[in-house]
Amino acid sequence: MDDKVKEILLITQEECAEVTQAISKVFRFGLNERWPEPINPTNKERLEEEVGDLLCMIDIMVENGIISDEKLNKARNHKRQKLKTWSSIFK
Repeated sequence: MDDKVKEILLITQEECAEVTQAISKVFRFGLNERWPEPINPTNKERLEEEVGDLLCMIDIMVENGIISDEKLNKARNHKRQKLKTWSSIFK
């Protein structure tokens, strides 16, 4: 694994952690709250920003051949089908 791939994966890992933190803030304080200061973006806006950053890194992994767009879409569809069976999200 070369240094470029390592850096891409490291940044992606960091973005995953930031998405996790943003979701935690939503659970703790609500989607429309601004934390810790009233002038900050809402927790929803922070979540959107962090998910956008993660999607950017996923695109970069595809562009650099680290992961396959075809296999990514297959996994995405497979997960959706599993959720339809085991989750109440689609009910």
